[in-house]
Amino acid sequence: MTRLPPYLQSISQVWVDRQVKDAPLIKRVGRRLRHVPWTVLAQDEPLPQSSGRVLYLKHYKGAFWRWCPGTRCYRCCGYRIIHIGENCPLNCSYCILKSYFQDDVLKVWANQDDLFAELDREVKGRPQSYFRAGTGEFTDSLALEAVTGYSRDLVSYVNDCPNLCLELKTKVVDLSWMEGVKRPKNILPAWSLNAPDIVHQEEDQTTTLEERLQAARECVQSGFRVCLHFDPIIHFPGWEQGYGQVVDMIFDYLRPKDIAYLSLGSFRGMPELKAYIARHWPGSKYVYDEYVTGLDGKFRLFRPLRIEQFRFMVGRLQKHGLRKQLYLCMESDEVWKAVFGYTPADMVGGLSRHLLTLAFGWDE
Repeated sequence: MTRLPPYLQSISQVWVDRQVKDAPLIKRVGRRLRHVPWTVLAQDEPLPQSSGRVLYLKHYKGAFWRWCPGTRCYRCCGYRIIHIGENCPLNCSYCILKSYFQDDVLKVWANQDDLFAELDREVKGRPQSYFRAGTGEFTDSLALEAVTGYSRDLVSYVNDCPNLCLELKTKVVDLSWMEGVKRPKNILPAWSLNAPDIVHQEEDQTTTLEERLQAARECVQSGFRVCLHFDPIIHFPGWEQGYGQVVDMIFDYLRPKDIAYLSLGSFRGMPELKAYIARHWPGSKYVYDEYVTGLDGKFRLFRPLRIEQFRFMVGRLQKHGLRKQLYLCMESDEVWKAVFGYTPADMVGGLSRHLLTLAFGWDE
């Protein structure tokens, strides 16, 4: 059996809903996790008591095709979500999922026939419309790929779906999905980046910055464009040096034209997230910085500090040749204006249309 990456070696139990026990994904996971105990759950049966890391292969009854859960108070990028599961094995201290979900069970929606039927209706059924979607909103797109192969299934679907551009956002390196791709222009492998100190101290079990950027370069060499995300940008002593270092590092591996788009977002979250971090990560001092309550009820870094960081990042990235690819995640028009000198309303078609154009490469 192929050795699992470190962040998956802690899986000690697998639960599976009886309705999906014969699904192809279940059989695939069974081959890769045959060494751990499995429990088949009857319909509506209460979940057993968990001990250790649990992977739950679930018959999901909700919507697979969703809008990004942005708020009206700030500028959202119009992202669509292909909802494939919940929770993440990587355990980053700042992860906003910790304030969304009540447990750390790794959930994967195993009824893929229902997912693809929904995509048939919503995407293939609207061939004159174009969509930019991703799987990295409620889980890491690739952290479970070594056992589920989920992303490979999705990229194979996109081979017959020219109006869908799929982003796979991650902090790990797993390029096994590439073998299923026939439309490289419709797949955007994406990596979250952060300052070296933050990666070292706050991102437990992720791959190194060098490994992520090397993987991005391998994707470019295979005909893909990539996306990069600095979200969350964290305010800490020495942040200018740290973020400046990683921005410069990007261009040791990639050219500006290799990057479809790059997002910038400040650390934020529901109020209970700060208490969770303080309790479970007592060495994480960034939670004691200057935060205010935003219009969406989330805490946010004091606006002048956010603007200072965004201006620094944008200036450094622009020096390397990135301009139109840069955007802010969930910020107000006032912040956009202070950072870029314009707002999404000044873009032709708005931010959503602008990013759709970049995703499909229509301006090349």
